[in-house]
Amino acid sequence: MRQVAILGIGQTKVDEHWDYSLRELAGFAALDALQDAGLERVDSIFVGNMLSGIVSGQHHLGTLVADWIGLRGAEAVKIEAACGSGAAAFRAALMAVASGETETALVVGAEKMTDKAGHDVTSALATAADADYEVEQGVSFVGLNALVMRRYMHEYGWQHADFAAFSINAHANAVHNPNARLQFAVSAKEYSKAGMVASPINLLDASPIGDGAAAAVIVPAERVTGTSLRPRVVVAGSGAATDTIAIHSRRRPLFLDAAQASAKRAYAQSGLGPADMDLFELHDAFSIMSALSLEACGFAEPGQGPRLALDNAISPKGPLPICTRGGLKARGHPVGATGMYQIVEVVQQLRGECGPTQVEAAKAGMAQNIGGSGATVITHILKKG
Repeated sequence: MRQVAILGIGQTKVDEHWDYSLRELAGFAALDALQDAGLERVDSIFVGNMLSGIVSGQHHLGTLVADWIGLRGAEAVKIEAACGSGAAAFRAALMAVASGETETALVVGAEKMTDKAGHDVTSALATAADADYEVEQGVSFVGLNALVMRRYMHEYGWQHADFAAFSINAHANAVHNPNARLQFAVSAKEYSKAGMVASPINLLDASPIGDGAAAAVIVPAERVTGTSLRPRVVVAGSGAATDTIAIHSRRRPLFLDAAQASAKRAYAQSGLGPADMDLFELHDAFSIMSALSLEACGFAEPGQGPRLALDNAISPKGPLPICTRGGLKARGHPVGATGMYQIVEVVQQLRGECGPTQVEAAKAGMAQNIGGSGATVITHILKKG
């Protein structure tokens, strides 16, 4: 298998893009990535998306994007893995290039979520859960995460206020990200007074939806020569795993087994471990998921994830920076695009393009995208090289 490098990246701001369609948002990010890569064409296009059929009434996104950006004739497909669709598309493209089946691939994660009423989007998001045994019983997706958070607090003795530092960190970083949806800081007091969504999850525990797209162009690494101004960024490791789709069927409902398995595979492939990661773009759809991801990936013992946030270890100047561009919590969570935003953000860090939230001397970073409440987890490790 060939080593693969990320040659170009692009993204749109996460927002309520009333004036742009799904195809236009995908096109903006795709064309920016092509321009950044210095290419006009690619052999293959992989589009990550979850909700286009429900919210936009549009499937067949691979061909839609290829046509819109002037690449008719290119191989093009849509990849769906719930909220993990972006990373799933990236992994599919990675395997295609690494195997030698294709030479150049464009990966686009795109989602348009604000064209439907809130209750319709909530119902659409619930399709990431088990339709028969969770959704049919009346529990929403946020409700499932609330049940996990409540049980976690009970088992390990944490208070709700102990999770505030995750949101405070994400918002502080988003202030400096022009593509973030919520570019404002929050305080512990504001966290404590935020409106409740599904107890114990309040508004500042939950990531906002939005419209957006992010993209990357990948090629064989031997085609890329790094410079001091723009180092070469390679994919050092990639791993994917699944767990039961329903939380109640899991061996350990308070531990992300699929996250642990996918991270272990990425670590093994890269020859790196948790201690080698200079940053971690984790899937903080809810603050409880931040804690669970840190634990599953070997950065904290089970039940001790909140301690890293309380000790300020997760800030850009800390030993394990997370959500350095705002994360899902403040950059926003256009679900099928989120995994590609994470990839783009790690590339920005390794290139040294993150301004006030730049992680000093970053050489390796990890991105982990989660589909459902931990049912599909895809982990990528990128490094300079």
